[in-house]
Amino acid sequence: MKNLLDHFNVMRKIKSNPNSSQRDMAKELGFSLGKLNYCLNALKNKGLIKIHNFKKNPNKLGYRYILTPKGITKKTELTINFMKRKLNEYDELYSEIKDEK
Repeated sequence: MKNLLDHFNVMRKIKSNPNSSQRDMAKELGFSLGKLNYCLNALKNKGLIKIHNFKKNPNKLGYRYILTPKGITKKTELTINFMKRKLNEYDELYSEIKDEK
């Protein structure tokens, strides 16, 4: 479950800013560079993202991360499942509070 949440957060970050450096993404997500690299490689191997580097760029840090159609579908699925879990948690808490009154 933790890996799914990590992958979901990485995909959200890629969708919002595909030109982020790994260092910036790791910092924003609270990941180590190694953990982020592991997640990016796992997402790439699953066909959920593409990683493009700009070989002509003198700044060799020039990478762009892109969600594939399969990645967009998976991100949507994870978002829906996340929302369902949160709604269930809300309903349970609401019931507990209502029962206590």
